Amino acid sequence: MEQDGMTLPVTPYDGCGKCLVAVRRLSRWTDATSSPERQARQDIEAVDGINGHIIGWADDWEVSGAVNPLNRPALGPWLRDEMGPYDGIIGPDVSRIGRNMRDSLNTCWLMEESGKLLVTADHGIWDLTDPAQENQFTALAWGAQMELRAIQKRNSDAAENARASGRPRNKNSYGYRFVRLVPTGKVDHVAIDPVAAKVIREVARRILDDESGQITVNTEAARLNREGVLSPKDHRAVMYGRESEGTPWGSKMLKSILTSPAALGYLMHQNKPVLRPDGHPVQLADPLWDDAMRKALIKKTAPKRKPNRAPRGVRLLAGRAFCGTCDERLYVGVSQRGDGNELRYLCNGRSRGLPKCEHCKPAPSMAAAKLERIVEEKFLGNWGSTPLLRREFDPGTGYATRIAELEGDRERLERDRAAGLYDRPADEARYYENHKRMSAEIDDLSALPERPASVDWVPTGQRVADQWQAAADDAERREILATYGVKVILYPNDGTHGDRVVVHGFDEDAESDVRQAIADYEAEQAAIDDDADWATGAEERRR
Repeated sequence: MEQDGMTLPVTPYDGCGKCLVAVRRLSRWTDATSSPERQARQDIEAVDGINGHIIGWADDWEVSGAVNPLNRPALGPWLRDEMGPYDGIIGPDVSRIGRNMRDSLNTCWLMEESGKLLVTADHGIWDLTDPAQENQFTALAWGAQMELRAIQKRNSDAAENARASGRPRNKNSYGYRFVRLVPTGKVDHVAIDPVAAKVIREVARRILDDESGQITVNTEAARLNREGVLSPKDHRAVMYGRESEGTPWGSKMLKSILTSPAALGYLMHQNKPVLRPDGHPVQLADPLWDDAMRKALIKKTAPKRKPNRAPRGVRLLAGRAFCGTCDERLYVGVSQRGDGNELRYLCNGRSRGLPKCEHCKPAPSMAAAKLERIVEEKFLGNWGSTPLLRREFDPGTGYATRIAELEGDRERLERDRAAGLYDRPADEARYYENHKRMSAEIDDLSALPERPASVDWVPTGQRVADQWQAAADDAERREILATYGVKVILYPNDGTHGDRVVVHGFDEDAESDVRQAIADYEAEQAAIDDDADWATGAEERRR
């Protein structure tokens, strides 16, 4: 077995009584004093010393010693008897078994009571029925736990000092990267990661611009996976020179990134911004978007009471094609046609026993490729030459949001004062200074005109047909159909309907609204240009 640049011996289980599983563990790969190679040599030498042999390796990398051995990814399945027969485990020392005294003792007694061996390189075979060995093992386990507590205390103090000095301590948030002046050195500052920021800003724009309800965190996670965009974990791994593990995007992960205050460039601790002495969050980097947009994302991604679930399939008409007889949503099924199988849009409401579909006979059915081709021709025939508009989210001025934030900071300051945190004369002066500054900023913002957030239509200079042809797949084209409210009705082939396929959503009022939006946009741009020309002329006249 080749691993870590060295050959690890592995022999089959033969029931000799000393068929052992070798244990290795590292909390951090950078732990050079307990490297994988050194631990492997210790295990091999120890197993040779008792005339045993190794049948497998339980390597837990990046696993803290505080984790119960039964729950460790590699060692746990062996201890739970999920990996087949073995006669015991062997490790370099007690701390590699575990650093929690209770868990280490439980593991040792588990081996003892089940008739298996527990071997460490610094001792040999442990026998807990011997009081002297029991006391020795307990002392070593206690020492390992004391070392763990010291490490945890150092890490806790380092994290607290980092927060107090406004430095990042945890992993970088998606959309940002740590900038170091020397490789593996301390973080000098935090900057926006252009690759990740482009991805997440596009996701935020698509969700906020959508008014059809068909673009959600679920559909966006599926889109990112289809397009092969690296997930945050894989993106971080590649950024630091490691290999991608193929971790997929998930809706919860995506929603967390979109709604977290970390996207505002704040220093975070336990999912909350770290506050400066003046009550404002510590700013590490430029924001990916402003707080008004973050609140809009929170509202847009919040669960709906009556969800109109967006389809996750990749077919063009998934969720948009309905039965003309019972109005049940069609599904894509496989039917045998001739010598092969064929994908078809079908109504299976009656076969599922739905009451409203009781009289849906004959149920409509059509080849998927044919129905999609008909819908595409009708849609482009009606909308293809229409100027293409893009919905663009305007966060507004955000003054109201900022006022609410300042009022919250001021209330928190007042609560701290009531709790006695500003009783000393020096602290009292600082309290009045911060309270006066916050109140003045609130008054200044309240006097400014507020422009609420909105979604506006903006011309792109293209036609709808151009957008349709440029779409990456049918799932993206389905979003276009949703934008224009297209609903497809399929009738049965019983001769009662001349046109079996009816595409709703084409009306003159909708097209008139589009053209009016273009006219309003052009008039607005003309007014802006006129104001700029007047300002330029006024400046020249003053000169």
